[in-house]
Amino acid sequence: MSQSESKEMYLETIYILQQEENHAHSVDVAKRLNVSKPSVTKAMNNLRKIGLIDQEKYGPITLTEEGLAIAKRVYDNHQLITKFIISSLKLSPEQAEKDACKIEHVISADMVDAIKNYLA
Repeated sequence: MSQSESKEMYLETIYILQQEENHAHSVDVAKRLNVSKPSVTKAMNNLRKIGLIDQEKYGPITLTEEGLAIAKRVYDNHQLITKFIISSLKLSPEQAEKDACKIEHVISADMVDAIKNYLA
């Protein structure tokens, strides 16, 4: 997994946790991504340094405006790609979800627009 893909996965996970639970903590992120707590701590430190999250020690993680924009883009692309795979390619929701999770990090804006137009 590339650094960019890892960053996007963490941001998307924080976004989803905030939507579902109204908060995101490192332990929740670790469980959701099936990674160790030290891995999450390291990733959160990196995301904080580049201005994508805010987090007080042992406090909840919040997305900055820039972090939220990235997280929403990745999440929206994930949902769109999943819908496309299910409706157009007739794969199972489980398989579509797995594949969308991989594709969402490398898809071009032109491809996203093409999928939106196709599904419209």
